Amino acid sequence: MPEVLNAAAYRFVDIDDPAALREHLIASASAAELLGTVLIAPEGLNLFVAGTPERVRGWLKCLQADPRLAALPVRESFSAAPPFRHLRVRVKREIIRIDRPALRPATGRAPAVDAATLARWLAQGHCDAGRPLALLDTRNAFEVDAGAFEGAIDWRLEKFGDFPAALEAHRAELEGRTVVSYCTGGIRCEKAALLMREQGLANVLQLDGGILGYFAASAEAPGWRGDCVVFDARGAVDRQLSPRRSAQPAPA
Repeated sequence: MPEVLNAAAYRFVDIDDPAALREHLIASASAAELLGTVLIAPEGLNLFVAGTPERVRGWLKCLQADPRLAALPVRESFSAAPPFRHLRVRVKREIIRIDRPALRPATGRAPAVDAATLARWLAQGHCDAGRPLALLDTRNAFEVDAGAFEGAIDWRLEKFGDFPAALEAHRAELEGRTVVSYCTGGIRCEKAALLMREQGLANVLQLDGGILGYFAASAEAPGWRGDCVVFDARGAVDRQLSPRRSAQPAPA
C-alpha cells in the first residue's frame, strides 16, 4: 500500500476566530510534517492534507477535539507521493466563494441523497416520488469536460461564483424535477443546493460526499463517464480513485 495518506474534509460551522485558529493549525500541522491546504473562514473549514497515515490521523483527531469540528467528515485516499509541495493555511472570506453574504450554510445542511439511492434512481429513471431527475453539475466547465454524470445539466461555469446568475437564467428547466446538485467533494453542491432551496425550488438535494464519495461507494460508479478532476498533483482520478498520472508535488 502506498505510504502517503491524503485526507480531505470540510464543514460549514461558525468560526468566530479564524486568525487564531489559523495560527494553531499552522503550528500543529507543521509539527506533524503535513503538506497541503487548509482554508478557514467565518463560515467553516475546508482542508486537504497529506502525510504518513499515523501523523495525518493523529492531527485530525486533535482537530476534531474542537467541539466545532467534532463532526468533521473525512475522506481518505492513498498515493505513492505527496500531491503537494507545501503546507498552506489561509484565512478567506468564504471557504468556497459564491458572494451571497445572506447564505449561511452553518445554520443547517441541505438535504442529501446517498450514493446507493442515487444509483437506484438513475437506473429507474426517476426519484422515489416519481419525479424526473435533474443532475446539476456545479463544477467548472473544464472539470465537466473531463468527466460527468451522463445527461447531467452543465451551465458551463467558469467559476463557482457564476452559479447564482446561471441559476437565475436557467431556473425554469429545474421546475417540477428532483434536482441533485453534485461536485467533487460536496462543498460546492451543498452551497448550491442551499441557494436553490432559498430561492424556492422545493425538491433539491445534494449528492452526499460528492463525486469522490460516489466513487468510494461503488467501484462501478453507475451513470458516470470519464474521470474526476482534483486540484492537486494527481490531476484527476478514475472511478477506483486511482490517479490518472503519477502523483508529483503540486506546483508551488
